[in-house]
Amino acid sequence: MTTKRDGKIWIEGLDNLFDGKQGTTLDTLAAEENLKPIVPVMPDVWVLKMGGQSIMDRGAEAVNPILEELVQARKDGHEYILCTGGGTRARHAYAVALDLGLPTAMLAKVGASIPVQNARMLQMLLAQHGGIMVYAEDFEKLPLFMRMGVIPIMSGMPPFEFWEKPPKVGRIPANRTDAGVYLMAEFLAAKGVIYIKDEDGLYTDDPKKNPDAKLIEEITARELLDSGQDDIVVERAVLEYLDRANSMTEVRIINGMKRGQVTAALNGENVGSVIRKGR
Repeated sequence: MTTKRDGKIWIEGLDNLFDGKQGTTLDTLAAEENLKPIVPVMPDVWVLKMGGQSIMDRGAEAVNPILEELVQARKDGHEYILCTGGGTRARHAYAVALDLGLPTAMLAKVGASIPVQNARMLQMLLAQHGGIMVYAEDFEKLPLFMRMGVIPIMSGMPPFEFWEKPPKVGRIPANRTDAGVYLMAEFLAAKGVIYIKDEDGLYTDDPKKNPDAKLIEEITARELLDSGQDDIVVERAVLEYLDRANSMTEVRIINGMKRGQVTAALNGENVGSVIRKGR
């Protein structure tokens, strides 16, 4: 049954949290905190990211040993989604697009194509072990794929593309593959996020350039953001999301160039560096 309220047609029985409010007022947003807890969608699944520049661009020498560990991990019962970064080719595409004067959203669209190329290569390498390419359009089929025992492989780039918002500084998209992987895990309330890089974890500076850089085994996202550190091993957007996380309250960075690190991380061992949400 419908009636009129403030001159607007209203359906009887539709009173709710947003009744008579815009949904953007501060009191309405604050009231959401008292709602039911978020449902964990896939809490037993890891979300992994194989670095583009750090791993994929090194070719077989770096990639194949990691894939061997991942295949064995799947046989051992670990469930995971494997995502990829873009690497050097993505950076080249950004440079060309910037030189042409294109806006951030176009850079996001262009940059999204490179991780897909890397994901396709990984899918072929893992095809005999059940590797399957999963595009954003098939995201809701992930539970089915996991039940089938396959290894889902995805681009780490979030599908914002033309809807990517301008960053705080410059025009390079703030949400790239590190951020996309984190946001996926946050939505799924996944078991954890593991970034597979070519360094032992997070350092006080780039260890490739500064031999005095020290490994940071554990830190909060807010502490890292407030530190003013210029060179960080993950995208800053990840730290900002982590600082206000609901489900995914930590991420781990490990060295995929060291045999056994991926397996150890999946087994819950304390390897690499952990960045956590502050208390």
